[in-house]
Amino acid sequence: MKVKVNRHAAKALKKMLEEAGAEGKLFRVYVTSVHGDHAHYDLKLDTPTENDEVVKSDKEIDFILDKNDEYLDDIWIQFFHVPNEEWLITNPSKGGHHHHH
Repeated sequence: MKVKVNRHAAKALKKMLEEAGAEGKLFRVYVTSVHGDHAHYDLKLDTPTENDEVVKSDKEIDFILDKNDEYLDDIWIQFFHVPNEEWLITNPSKGGHHHHH
């Protein structure tokens, strides 16, 4: 499984990991719903279970992914400042649909 993160997202995620309550936790990306050939995603701090795989992103941030969920392989996590601050999680290999977090 692979996770790609843009530089703005990496900076914001690393800052979140430094906040109180984040100690010992990793970011979990998970599917909130599936519609046809695409999924909607969300992100939260969590700890891995036996059904998970911990994947290091291209920006050296570890993510928890359910190893049995095909929609999580090859996701791209982005954060934009313009025109508004927003998170965007996509999976280009699954139709490129996205979810604003």
